[in-house]
Amino acid sequence: MLGFIVRPPHQLLSLLLCPGLRIPRLSVLCAQPRARAMAISSSSWELPLVAVCQVTSTPDKQENFKTCAELVREAARLGACLAFLPEAFDFIARDPAETLHLSEPLGGNLLGKYTQLARECGLWLSLGGFHERGQDWEQTQKIYNCHVLLNDKGSVVATYRKTHLCDVEIPGQGPMHESDSTIPGPSLESPVSTPAGKIGLAICYDMRFPELSLALAQAGAEILTYPSAFGSVTGPAHWEVLLRARAIETQCYVVAAAQCGRHHEKRASYGHSMVVDPWGTVVARCPEGPGLCLARIDLRYLRQLRQHLPVFQHRRPDLYGSLGHPPS
Repeated sequence: MLGFIVRPPHQLLSLLLCPGLRIPRLSVLCAQPRARAMAISSSSWELPLVAVCQVTSTPDKQENFKTCAELVREAARLGACLAFLPEAFDFIARDPAETLHLSEPLGGNLLGKYTQLARECGLWLSLGGFHERGQDWEQTQKIYNCHVLLNDKGSVVATYRKTHLCDVEIPGQGPMHESDSTIPGPSLESPVSTPAGKIGLAICYDMRFPELSLALAQAGAEILTYPSAFGSVTGPAHWEVLLRARAIETQCYVVAAAQCGRHHEKRASYGHSMVVDPWGTVVARCPEGPGLCLARIDLRYLRQLRQHLPVFQHRRPDLYGSLGHPPS
């Protein structure tokens, strides 16, 4: 049986700001003490700090970059080693034709600006969903939804192309047919070592498929990232529940940078960017509107939790090894 003790709030989140101090575009969750599974003795100031950015992208790529760059620079100023941007950080278009028109290859001008930004700020960037013209653009005239990870030198260290495309029709939210303009990615990306820990890359709708998160955790992921643009109906119903479930079942940190607000007359997003720890506690959260929140990643706590609650050792792949097929 596990003993529960109160863990100090400074170990839940970096409280860089006094409660009364206001900094534009920045939000930090002041977490209250919660019952936790074990104590951690390491100083929170020794733990890596990550920033989760929330934006309202529009079809204006130049303005979107200006907004994202401002948040990334603020994250660097506050000491973050890694900043996460949401899906469609580059733009959100009005229709598939505009999406294809505004898309670029990875070697294009926009990604070049972000590589310079990473070098300038000296931090890693998770670019959560870039509308990528791949090498097959001329043949397919379709794009990939590509999660790009840059290191602090501005080099591309990993790319993941979204494997689960969002083709749904939710009453009250409007239809979404991502496959009209987008090709599903062919494979998962192995977790990548970063200053915050080993990161497993995913995008938005991927969070509905626990097989993906379990595969990344089994491959060594310590942080799962779900950059997203959740809708106004599915957001309140499913967003936090799914993120906390993915954290609990994989015993990973989950980082979810989100789009928020109205992008144009045809689309709006739920927001509520957050960080969830391996116990399933939301340790950082953005309020309404563009901004960022901060959290510290405590890998010692993660490892102790996995030791005390060794669910991966108790799995029975002999009973349910081939999941992922439609129900019979």
